[in-house]
Amino acid sequence: MKVLIVDDHSAVREGVGRLIEGIEGALVLQASTSNEALVLIRSENPDVIVLDINLGGSSGLELLARLKSEQKNARVVMFTMYSDAGYAQRALRGGASGYVSKSAPVDELITAIKAVAAGQTYIDQELAQDLAVFKHREGDPMDSLTNREIEILRLLGEGKSFTQIAETFGIAYKTVANSCSRLKEKLGLERTADLIRLSVENSLKAERRQKD
Repeated sequence: MKVLIVDDHSAVREGVGRLIEGIEGALVLQASTSNEALVLIRSENPDVIVLDINLGGSSGLELLARLKSEQKNARVVMFTMYSDAGYAQRALRGGASGYVSKSAPVDELITAIKAVAAGQTYIDQELAQDLAVFKHREGDPMDSLTNREIEILRLLGEGKSFTQIAETFGIAYKTVANSCSRLKEKLGLERTADLIRLSVENSLKAERRQKD
């Protein structure tokens, strides 16, 4: 079984790789960027892809969408610091077969990989409970955001300027400004500062979950 780990932190790739090598017959491949991942996916056709959401400025969710458009049968486990039901639901809707938080016990990732390789869906146990509650919520404006808008919101929360965000995605400054205007409209906010506050609050919630 070939397993591709896509994460921009070498320590994470190495650590996860050693765990996966404990699976009998597993061959581990590694990529640190979306472009590296696409090259390996096309040439090696991995059985399971372990994908982070944050790839050093680029988006694992966007890579997921691109991948599923090329290979509908690709089996992807999202492995990320974002232990939020909203992110999990977005990833599953986007075609991921598994979602595991980096704060979950390490054996859950191995369980997820084995399950997804067998054609099943797997969500880490704690997050599965939150997701069940989340699915019953109606009218959450975050559901209307695109993957790019989610990533722009996240980068705003990290203190990035419009110029820095434009450089990250290789788009025009005006495109970022227009995206922020749409974000404010969708989320019912008036100022960019409110977007930043919302992003920071969501990040703090995720951090608290990891510490609990």
